[in-house]
Amino acid sequence: MTLKVGVGARVGPFMVMDVIAAANQLTATAKADEPRVIHMEVGQPGGGAPEPARRAAACALAAAESLGYTETLGLMALRSRIAEHYQEWYRLSLQSSRVAVVAGASAGFPLAFLAAFHHGDTIALATPCYPPYLNVMEALGLKPLILEADETTGFQPTVERLAALPVKPDGLLIASPANPTGSMLRPDDLAALAVYCEHTGIRLISDEIYHGLTYGQRAVTAASFSRSAIIINSFSKYFSMTGWRIGWMIVPEDLVRTVECLAQNLFICAPHVSQVAALAAFEAHSELAARRDGYARSRGILLDALPRAGYRKLSPADGAFYIYADASHTGMDSAEVCAKMLAEQRIAITPGHDFDRGRGASFVRFSYCATEADVAEAARRLTAGLV
Repeated sequence: MTLKVGVGARVGPFMVMDVIAAANQLTATAKADEPRVIHMEVGQPGGGAPEPARRAAACALAAAESLGYTETLGLMALRSRIAEHYQEWYRLSLQSSRVAVVAGASAGFPLAFLAAFHHGDTIALATPCYPPYLNVMEALGLKPLILEADETTGFQPTVERLAALPVKPDGLLIASPANPTGSMLRPDDLAALAVYCEHTGIRLISDEIYHGLTYGQRAVTAASFSRSAIIINSFSKYFSMTGWRIGWMIVPEDLVRTVECLAQNLFICAPHVSQVAALAAFEAHSELAARRDGYARSRGILLDALPRAGYRKLSPADGAFYIYADASHTGMDSAEVCAKMLAEQRIAITPGHDFDRGRGASFVRFSYCATEADVAEAARRLTAGLV
């Protein structure tokens, strides 16, 4: 008898994880005289959690009291501090009751999708995009509605593209700064999208996990323009706490209880020790700003080196720590480009297939959140002209 498999079997791989595995295998089998692998395939900040967060976690672990379950929506002190963060960064008064602490942004997306949509609903989003958006939607029975974006729209959706769709979508997912392009919506364009969605009954979900990592234009939050939008953010990127699995949502009042009930059943709560560390991370802005300045210098190194290495069509790279590069000049599929670069130059990067199912064969993504020394060495290898 053949047993059925679940709908999850239709979900595609997150190819960057395969690149990581190949890079790790190459490292494990490398000879002593071979160059080490430089990791530019994943968006993992190289510095680790900031000092106040590490110190707070150590104190919590050493204390006698149990680090057990918290309230599902998170420690009230952390929820209140996140609300204060919105006043400090965006001049936005926000009720802490609308803040939901979650086990990373990765937990926030299924909570948002399940709370706001029904099976079969459509969610519009621009590609290239972060691949789990599509994979999670499809696993939950939602239908992604692709808006192909390019340099003419700043790799972002527009009201015009949204209004031109033959059927009004149930939701719109935006990301600014975006992965993989680093592109950003200008404040007036974000406001226009938010107002359009509010007026037409489209639920807006705004991925803001790269806020704090911008190089010129300052990021604005969709919560400034819409009370019905769902905001998803994380301590993983600006705060450099990827492995702690801690993030947050700003939830419209009508969905707070729904998100709470879903989280109770799916996750119970975010890790207690991570919540303690996250609260302390707000004391580390000087340390984190210095790291951002390092990313900016690494960005400059790559923006100089990549055209000299043949990669002349690059994404805007206004924020985050990625550059999305057209690799069509190589004459190879992007997966072949990545495999060749790993084998010959010992640089791990990500093929565009992960981010754009239709056009990804022509693009690769470089992440520059490794150490500045590693980025400089990668630039040297790239301009040696092997790939």
